Amino acid sequence: MIFVRLLKASVFTVARGAVGVAGGLALFAAVAGAPVQAHAEALAQAQPAAPAASPAPIQGQGPALWVVKDADSTLYLFGSVHVLRPTTGWASPRVQAAFDSASDIWFEISNPDDQAAIVPLIQQRGLSLDTPLSSRLTPEENTQLDEAAKAMGASAAQLQPMRPWLAALSLSVAPLVKAGYDPKSGVELVLKARAEAAGKPVHGFETIDKQIGILADLPDDVQLAFLRETLKDYDEATVKLDEMVEDWARGDVPAIERLMVQEMKTDSPALYKALLVDRNTDWANQIQTLLQGSGTAFIAVGAAHLAGPDSVQAQLKARGVDVEAVQ
Repeated sequence: MIFVRLLKASVFTVARGAVGVAGGLALFAAVAGAPVQAHAEALAQAQPAAPAASPAPIQGQGPALWVVKDADSTLYLFGSVHVLRPTTGWASPRVQAAFDSASDIWFEISNPDDQAAIVPLIQQRGLSLDTPLSSRLTPEENTQLDEAAKAMGASAAQLQPMRPWLAALSLSVAPLVKAGYDPKSGVELVLKARAEAAGKPVHGFETIDKQIGILADLPDDVQLAFLRETLKDYDEATVKLDEMVEDWARGDVPAIERLMVQEMKTDSPALYKALLVDRNTDWANQIQTLLQGSGTAFIAVGAAHLAGPDSVQAQLKARGVDVEAVQ
């Protein structure tokens, strides 16, 4: 349940989930932007990404923002949500000012809108032509699979070539898209478009390959559990993401910690370590390296990575790095 929630939010996670998406934005955007038939046919052709939308006005203070400083460096940390409704406001004046002041922009990956890059990875790591999904599910689960597939305009037969993680992610995304969530309205695509228009270099802490590997390398029984929980919660996906987005949009970090971090830490310590702690540690290392240079950077990663006792900020503080909330 917690893994499903993280992926749906992240992107998350691709992922994202948010999750921050464990799967990451590129994976979430690719699945959301292409019909399931394309995945069943090994995603033979990628569709070009549409222009990113502009966010609506904020309600209240807006999402949380942090800053890391030393004598000659200023790094802003912003928790993102990878898929949003176009009506969700998040670009507060403080976020705008921080972004405008930055010379460089950092995301989880540098090319969140590059669907062409993800096609060969899905071909290699998302399909299992010799082992159809139906052979791995009970008759009741196959009925649920068919019903969920029909709800997204496909059929269970079209999901059969997918490995469980890809089928689960496809089914996770479908109700969100139907409810009006759109990767083009997600934080990264909006900010990437602005960065490119302003001539700001865009960097990534990870690659698409690594983010897909987080899902593709999960043990088979974990992938199947993800798929089964997705089938059970298919009708509730939008409600859960709505709750998380509302908390995020008003800057309620403790609520994000409670919904996306604490339950996962309690219920699945190994998954918590792989999806959050290890990646946060890696990113904290890279941020310390950035601090050794000079200038101003704006960093946007999944909101789950900036909440809880093992967050990026917490890891930086434990090393003696000052991190402050921007009011």
